[in-house]
Amino acid sequence: MSGINSLNEWMITAAISMVLTLITGCSGASIDTQSQPPAVTAPSVSVPAAGTGSTTSQPKQGQTGAVNTGIPYTQEVFASKLNVPWDMDIAPDGRIFFTERGGIIRVIDKGKLMEQPVYRFEKPFLQEGESGLLGLVLDKDFATNHAMYVYHTYEEGGGTRNQVLRMIESNNRLQLDKVIIDKLPGARTHDGGRVKIGPDGMLYITSGDAGQSSIAQDLSQLGGKILRIHPDGTIPRDNPFPDSPVYSLGHRNPQGLAWHPVTGKLFSTEHGQSAHDEFNLIDPGANYGWPLIEGDESEVADKDKSKLGPGTLKLPLVHSGNETWAPSGITFVTKGPWKGNLLAANLRGAQLLRVVLGSDQQSIQQLEPLLKNELGRIRNVMEGPDGSIYIMTNNRDGRGTPGAADDQIIRLKPNF
Repeated sequence: MSGINSLNEWMITAAISMVLTLITGCSGASIDTQSQPPAVTAPSVSVPAAGTGSTTSQPKQGQTGAVNTGIPYTQEVFASKLNVPWDMDIAPDGRIFFTERGGIIRVIDKGKLMEQPVYRFEKPFLQEGESGLLGLVLDKDFATNHAMYVYHTYEEGGGTRNQVLRMIESNNRLQLDKVIIDKLPGARTHDGGRVKIGPDGMLYITSGDAGQSSIAQDLSQLGGKILRIHPDGTIPRDNPFPDSPVYSLGHRNPQGLAWHPVTGKLFSTEHGQSAHDEFNLIDPGANYGWPLIEGDESEVADKDKSKLGPGTLKLPLVHSGNETWAPSGITFVTKGPWKGNLLAANLRGAQLLRVVLGSDQQSIQQLEPLLKNELGRIRNVMEGPDGSIYIMTNNRDGRGTPGAADDQIIRLKPNF
């Protein structure tokens, strides 16, 4: 990301962009700029030189790495030789449950990766391309009900679908309890797959457009959306569209969800079509434009206005311009010097992006690339209760160059 402009230049550019958008945004299909900061492309954001603060070598499993200059953490290998780990969550008793895209749920108990899987999916489970076993989140009351929610792909009647299941754990084994939401569009690509429980106790799900871009604007289709439901699968009465699980629409392939720890605002990451990967601030009922607009585009072409779905159009907070990040999981840091920063895993970008927010706690002030090309493709990042940062690599996903230890979960232990 060399050649990045200074922050002052970005502020000037952003201000000009806002003025131009306000001038041109008069039609019914224009962007609402008064309730959000202007979008800026990544090359316009102030970013330190690539590699600043990154490590120079990876420690072996069980060993502690050198303290990174500028990074308040020490790096270690937490688990290795995994098969495309996709998502994880940490139980109150410290156990770490995680998915492998090929159809296995595994657990790390007392710091040891257990050999036997917690659960193994069988047919009609399907893993092709980007599909398979994806998101996982533990119930807020996991300590008492031992429930967790998982997102996976399956085959039905020759077609591909996704669903979210509720499963119950006992002694590191799982059994199916209930199908929470079913028949989400599926394909070899663009399956979304993230599941999270928000501060409101609701279950949020990212659903990709499954390679059918037009369904992202169709409210009757659940692809290309962020969904919001009760953990039992019922639809909340205060959802933006009556009797619909749709929380926002116009998404291509969203894969990251995180709530700001102070404001409670929902942030999301999304894969663009050709670069133009996005960070979005998610408003209930808003429309994020895909496939009719992306990047800095602020209005839908006249010929496409009939294809536009409901909701106020929103610009991304920032996008990658002509660079490809392929952003996936995200997490807010709640402890230490990086408190309030957002971390984003990048697949194609082969880096961890540290996102510094502005004083309004929603505009993006600075992006800093970390661990550039050191771990390979990074699928997910999560902060643990003690402030440790857990990073999942995906070098065995068919698009990376795996090493002998891949895939890995890397732990960044706090130095504070």
